[in-house]
Amino acid sequence: MTSLSPHAVFLDAADLARVREVPLFRHMDADVVAAVLSGAVPRRWDRGTTVLVQGDEAEAFYVILEGWVKLYRLLPDGSEAVVAVMTIGESFAEAVMFMGGRYPVAADTVTEARLLRIEATTLRAAMKADGRVAIALLASIAHHTATLSEQLHLIKALAAPQRVADFLVVDARRTHGPDVRGRVALRLPYDKALIARRLAMTPESFSRALATLRAHGVTVARDTVEIASLSRLEHYARESGR
Repeated sequence: MTSLSPHAVFLDAADLARVREVPLFRHMDADVVAAVLSGAVPRRWDRGTTVLVQGDEAEAFYVILEGWVKLYRLLPDGSEAVVAVMTIGESFAEAVMFMGGRYPVAADTVTEARLLRIEATTLRAAMKADGRVAIALLASIAHHTATLSEQLHLIKALAAPQRVADFLVVDARRTHGPDVRGRVALRLPYDKALIARRLAMTPESFSRALATLRAHGVTVARDTVEIASLSRLEHYARESGR
């Protein structure tokens, strides 16, 4: 194994901590992380900006430091099939770095965002120098595959109100921490139409699902959601299909 030479990392402590949350970097030694991040500088993106174009040559992958990003495929009829909506501590497009080729999906920011772009050439050089990088990349690809499989399972197994309940529980835990159980309030992270598409339902079905959740302690005022008991809502979301 070739040793890695020192590299400058242009990230503050908070950003580096967010990067270390990403499955690709979670178990890497500090010197290996520094090699992969060599020369990478965070950049701010306005809401509604295209980050990746489906079919373009894959030149880089991204880590989300702030905000939300939508991954989607453009269908022949011009519509979009939402693949994922990702946020802080997640990465996208690294799988194609391993395989080479072109981006299989497009990516747009759905809020203001700050992203760290990591060049394919830098990642491949790090893989060539240290086999641990390739192993970490394979583990990251496996993580994304498992996450997508779980999402597809929930869409198939849960009724629409349960899917929305599960979404709210996950977002509440992301916002307030993993141990929250009681009353919580949160703002929907992005617009309701996109949440509906992310959960494989129409906007009308999403509205009906929210109305159903009133009986389970959920009230909604525009983009603000109040949940009387998160543990109660979680129990409802997981009554079946898990």
